[in-house]
Amino acid sequence: MLIKNIEQRIKINKVISLSTIAFAVFIVISGFFFAYRMIEDSRKSIYILDNGVPVLAKQTDVLLNRPVEYKAQIELFHRLFFTLAPDDIYIKDNIQKSLYLIDDSGKKEYTNLKEKGFYNQIIASSSMVSIHTDSIALNMEQKKFQFFGKQMITRKSSVISRKLITEGFFDDIIRSPNNPHGVILKNWRIMNNEELSNQNKNSY
Repeated sequence: MLIKNIEQRIKINKVISLSTIAFAVFIVISGFFFAYRMIEDSRKSIYILDNGVPVLAKQTDVLLNRPVEYKAQIELFHRLFFTLAPDDIYIKDNIQKSLYLIDDSGKKEYTNLKEKGFYNQIIASSSMVSIHTDSIALNMEQKKFQFFGKQMITRKSSVISRKLITEGFFDDIIRSPNNPHGVILKNWRIMNNEELSNQNKNSY
């Protein structure tokens, strides 16, 4: 009888000991997990100085917002590059802003259009050029994009609609006042710019 009691106590002590060890291991792992989460959260926190007073600001998940910024950059570049007015200063200002967002492929296309007299025709005919974005397709693995839209050329006597399909690549760079999204477009080219319609304006 005494031996059985001793064996039962040993089993109980063993169970209690193993339970205590398991609980201690659980506490340690939980502590590491929560410490890791706190460190990750602290990395997403930045402080902004407001008149010398640090103010806590939370960063959003870059991976979630980045595709949105890529599309915004692509749309912004095309809007600046193809929105033109019969004003030489306005054209140069828009082109200059757009070239901050792209590599030398943008400058090459600008030079090509300039040599063909495209901008002189805009000024001489008092035309307004604008674009409408239909869609932007991204390939995140290749960092490649395709832009689909329409180009509208409004003249005194007619309105010309042209298809506008371009493609290129994008890459991350440091953000700056001239490039707030921190994205550079690369190896850009116009794939299709065929005329869709040419409608005469009503004259009274």
